[in-house]
Amino acid sequence: MPAPRTLLLTGAAGGVGTLMRELLPAYGYELRLLDAAPVPGAPDAIVADLADLADRAALREAVRGVDAVVHLAGIALEADFDAIVAANVTGLHHLYEAVREEGVGRVVFASSNHAVGFTRRPAAGEPPIPVTAPHRPDTFYGLSKCFGEDLAQLYWDRHGVETVSVRIGSFLPEPDSVRALSLWLSPADCARLVHAALTAEGVGHTVVYGSSANTRACWDLSSARALGYEPQDDAEVYAEKLIAEQGMPPEGSPDVLYLGGAFTADAPRWQPPTS
Repeated sequence: MPAPRTLLLTGAAGGVGTLMRELLPAYGYELRLLDAAPVPGAPDAIVADLADLADRAALREAVRGVDAVVHLAGIALEADFDAIVAANVTGLHHLYEAVREEGVGRVVFASSNHAVGFTRRPAAGEPPIPVTAPHRPDTFYGLSKCFGEDLAQLYWDRHGVETVSVRIGSFLPEPDSVRALSLWLSPADCARLVHAALTAEGVGHTVVYGSSANTRACWDLSSARALGYEPQDDAEVYAEKLIAEQGMPPEGSPDVLYLGGAFTADAPRWQPPTS
């Protein structure tokens, strides 16, 4: 499809959103920014809480006239169930309702590897994890991403809103752990994947894994490549340093057994912002 011109980027003040603000304009996009907190350096950004009914009008206005939405907002770690539901379930539903009401045709949804976090990592010689692997969330956070994928499917089947749900691996400027050597998604490759998800024809609801072209990859990138995604980076350039510093994860540890790693046992917790 022709490249969308104007994007609503939610979660624009977050880690992924900050880097996408820098990288996506090079693909020809004009960005409209939204976050629950002020966006540094962007005084025109819309400040709205997607879960707050009082902000529904602001959300509707934010969506009005855009060609597509890149949805990065929400809690990205484990948290209490009520907090996860508000940010990642109710807020997402409000976004999709605004998208439907305003006739926006496509969403790129930031899902997560933690939607399938209890999936066993393949042993040497076994095939990579397919994108058709069933939901096996490792946390309330992962569960909310399962909901998001299913909500996207519903809005495609019922309302014709297309979505590419990207199960993001480890998004960092460079990998910070041995586990991340298989799941790393570089910022440049993330922008390439978002661009492919925005411009591919007839995606309906498509689920893809989001990582770079990592030598140690444990999942199948074929559905992402089918969109036109051609990753350029490989975490292997960081492998020697990380292994020397951290050693290999011990056999039987969550990092070895499960895609979600430590999230299956002792997930890092989100801390609400202090006023």
